[in-house]
Amino acid sequence: MTGKLFLCGTPIGNLEDITERAKRILSEVDLIAAEDTRQTLKLLNHFDIKKELVSYHEHNKIERGPKLIESLKAGLNIALVTDAGMPGISDPGEDLVRLCIDEGIGVEVIPGPTASITALVISGFPTRRFIFEGFLPKGGKERRKIIEELKNETRTVIVYEAPHRINATLKELYECLGDREIAICRELTKKFEEVIRTGLKDASRIYDDREPKGEFVIVIKGKSVEDIEKQNQKVWENISVDDHINMYISKGMNKKDAMKKVAKDRGVSKRDIYKQQLTSRDN
Repeated sequence: MTGKLFLCGTPIGNLEDITERAKRILSEVDLIAAEDTRQTLKLLNHFDIKKELVSYHEHNKIERGPKLIESLKAGLNIALVTDAGMPGISDPGEDLVRLCIDEGIGVEVIPGPTASITALVISGFPTRRFIFEGFLPKGGKERRKIIEELKNETRTVIVYEAPHRINATLKELYECLGDREIAICRELTKKFEEVIRTGLKDASRIYDDREPKGEFVIVIKGKSVEDIEKQNQKVWENISVDDHINMYISKGMNKKDAMKKVAKDRGVSKRDIYKQQLTSRDN
């Protein structure tokens, strides 16, 4: 029989947050694959768990992944842990899960703390709809493209960031998104936990003369539908009603549907658009 892969959630800071189930699984498996074996060893020693450790991280996943699959096929049960939180979120754990699924190997999740959800609920922003961006690309067109896509995002946005990049990221977010409400969450569940609720304008200056320490989660309040409508209306103010209608007609719409669309774009009634057309013709 093949073994099973256990995705084992571990504390993101406070060691009291580990579950009894997680401790039991870590004690029972044959092997623990860890993002950082030194960090995981501290956790295991704290709970007096003696177990063989192997590393599995972004830089060795291509080589180590297939070896772990072979061990699972040989009948070993393996626990996968990350430095902190749930494996498989913004780490190579997702690749190992996919390999297991492809090979028909069982996967079981041992739920535990996650920095993203912890930051979301403490931010005070809407939680019904949100998106998780994880770590933004370090630079280049891909990074700019993702940030640009957040301009009109109405859902709450969650972003991870390292201390040495937090200042530059906050400045770039302000430059692109404007002065949006945010919560900067640092060292969650730890002794020096800090949550700064402010606007991106002020946030972009916080770390100009203050050394950032710890791991950061940035939670950004989504843009309101009203703000998006106002923004769109300003765009249409720069072109005439006739040009606006003709733009949609050139895309294949009939005139009736084009007028409906223009009325919606401008936040007015179709009758108002008809009157403006008549006025422009009379002039």
